[in-house]
Amino acid sequence: MSTVQLRRPPAGTGHPELHPTSRGLGPRLRTAAVRHGPVLLTYGVLKLAGFAVFMYLLDSAGDFRKKNPRFGGGEHAWDVLASWDGWWYQQVAEHGYDPALKPVPGATGMITLEGNSAAFFPLYPTLMRLVSECTGLGLYGAGMVVSVVASFAAALGIYAVSKRLGGHRAGLVAAGLWAVWPGSGTEWSGYSESLYTALAAWACHAVMTRRWLTAGLLTFAAGLCRPTAVALVAALAFAAVMALRRREDGIRRPLAAVAIAPLGLFGYLAWVNYRMGDLNGYSKLQDGAWGHKFDWGVHSFNVLTSIPVGHFDYLFAMPFEDVIGVCVVLMVPVLTVLLIRLRPPGVLVVYTVLSYLMVMTTQQYFGNVSRYLLPLFPLFVPLALAMRRLRWPSLTTVLGMAALASGSYAGYVLFVLGVP
Repeated sequence: MSTVQLRRPPAGTGHPELHPTSRGLGPRLRTAAVRHGPVLLTYGVLKLAGFAVFMYLLDSAGDFRKKNPRFGGGEHAWDVLASWDGWWYQQVAEHGYDPALKPVPGATGMITLEGNSAAFFPLYPTLMRLVSECTGLGLYGAGMVVSVVASFAAALGIYAVSKRLGGHRAGLVAAGLWAVWPGSGTEWSGYSESLYTALAAWACHAVMTRRWLTAGLLTFAAGLCRPTAVALVAALAFAAVMALRRREDGIRRPLAAVAIAPLGLFGYLAWVNYRMGDLNGYSKLQDGAWGHKFDWGVHSFNVLTSIPVGHFDYLFAMPFEDVIGVCVVLMVPVLTVLLIRLRPPGVLVVYTVLSYLMVMTTQQYFGNVSRYLLPLFPLFVPLALAMRRLRWPSLTTVLGMAALASGSYAGYVLFVLGVP
């Protein structure tokens, strides 16, 4: 027998109104299941389909068995998921940081410094360590738990943002697109993309719903996850300035959000530079150990002008991965224009444009742009609004086929035919 409580009668009535209490855990879980279940199911089924194809391709090809476990190899197919950057994150989780700029003896080329874990931001490995200690899982398992849970949180955030702009059906489609997007192979792996996207999506949603302190704290956390959070910091600041001009939410809350937001990103960079004894230590490490540096877009221009004529003689060339990268890079401006035509909140536009420019003006493995651009979730909105018009059988077919194909273009190509 359910408990009941008295509620003050509405104005103009003479008797109290009875309703079931919502204080118990059961009703809350049922409410959450009804509200979030379709989103989680949509994302989970599509992502699981692509992940299964990815694991099948890895196992059937078997190339990982001949590779170093640190560089895309391992005893089992799933070991590949924690290689490359995933190996570095595990090092941070296990040993912490020792920031330093150590020259490679006798090196005269592009790579002149030894790799150092300080290049990898701390939030994801910290959560790995926390989950490992709380559950008894190894760092690999803990990292996968963090990534998978964060990927579902990101799906919910993307749904919440898209629903405000196009309704429930558009939100579901957007969550589905998150599962099949180029680069989505890193969502269930030892990488930080899922965690960062979840924080960015919910930060933007908090701005859209004018919860400024929540937005500031989420942006602060995102700054401890990836350096590209500078775009999110700028987007929040832009939205705050617009709110102040319209005098919507007073002064203190928007200004507090702006003050809190950059502390994670710039605090970590300042600490690394201090430990290295160099005001530009982090950038020097990225350049000297990985060849990543701001170059005004010169490298991206070289790739975009070489691939169309069949040339792959540029820096870090990986043909299959790079062709997919070119497709993504050319698709982003088109989707951005379609997004702007919808007149969405400015925080989404600024975040998308600045994130894109940061990737395109950096010298790096070009094929990785499909991963670096994965957090640009606002681009899902115009596609979702167009696809919501499809009937369910057609929509299921389109997303289902994309999910199966993503095992190759978003997973195998990235981890095996490229360097994620």
